[in-house]
Amino acid sequence: MAKQAAHIVPALKVLMKPDEHPAVGVCAISGDDLFLKHEVRNALVKATLGDAAEGFGVEVLEGRQAELRDVLDALRERSLFGSSQQVVVIEDADPFVKQYREQLEDLVDTIPEGSFLLLEVGSWPGNTRLAKAVAKSGLTISCSTPDKGAELTAHTKLLKDWLTHLARQEHGVKLDRAAADVLLELLPSESGILCQEIARLALLTEDKSPIDAALVREHVGGWRVRKTWDMIDAVADGNAAEALNQLDRLISAGEDPFAIMPQMASTLRKFAAAARSYEVAERTRRPMKLRDALEQGGIPRFKLGDAEGQLKQIGRPRARQLYRWLLAADLALKGHNSPKDRARREIETLIVRLSKQAAPVRTKT
Repeated sequence: MAKQAAHIVPALKVLMKPDEHPAVGVCAISGDDLFLKHEVRNALVKATLGDAAEGFGVEVLEGRQAELRDVLDALRERSLFGSSQQVVVIEDADPFVKQYREQLEDLVDTIPEGSFLLLEVGSWPGNTRLAKAVAKSGLTISCSTPDKGAELTAHTKLLKDWLTHLARQEHGVKLDRAAADVLLELLPSESGILCQEIARLALLTEDKSPIDAALVREHVGGWRVRKTWDMIDAVADGNAAEALNQLDRLISAGEDPFAIMPQMASTLRKFAAAARSYEVAERTRRPMKLRDALEQGGIPRFKLGDAEGQLKQIGRPRARQLYRWLLAADLALKGHNSPKDRARREIETLIVRLSKQAAPVRTKT
């Protein structure tokens, strides 16, 4: 068992040094961190296909709908324009693995040369024959955060190393070790949130000076950052009671409603843009998938699954009104000497308008 565990690679190691963990045969990406899964997938595909990863040599299938024959056909295909290699990704692959476990055990040793199968799963018990086979000849990557003990300590150290690497490679700035310590004190150890904060802090540095502990303490809101995003998710889910409760807690803790509104508006504008793109595609008889419209609207790929359900909850009539509602709220907040109570009422109005219990909005088509 200890020998097998050595083949399980933490996702953060893959992101920092993808060349040291080449994708071969069958790869399993397991865990519940959707951001890490998305980033690891991109890193593996890019390392495998290079520039061809932009448009050729990759096929993505959905685990609940994929059939084994389609996967095998996709693994044998070769692009006329891209790389001689083929990558097949199965998202939410748990049902697929459950249905075709025995065939996948055989596929580990017989996968066509130059092909790579990536299974994105939530659960991946290491004691199964399939998991052992993949760990032996392929690659197993963990996108989970340990709960306690030595594993959590090692993960925290690795997280700090990754944040330092991210700041340097993606934003060209140095992240002081003390700043990384403060960042993890103030924020939950969620890779997506930490990645966004590094990007924001990099913009606040002057002439690419280091991100230091003082800058982090001044600009990172800790608990409030997380709760603001929780509130926005509740708004999009149509859960007015939860959203109003979160808003009350944020304001009671000292959060300024004038600061909450822009974050809320930023997300809702992405839903509005996605709905508009989707309708334009319909009118021009070039229908597109809702997920593609959401990505085009600016929703991060690791959030597309949740965002698709949220936009369906909002519905087409209300999505058409979002730009108008947001403009009205913005003008109201920019009125002369507009008080904080006014800002709070505007936020509450949007929450109620987008709730599941709100009356349907009628608009001209």
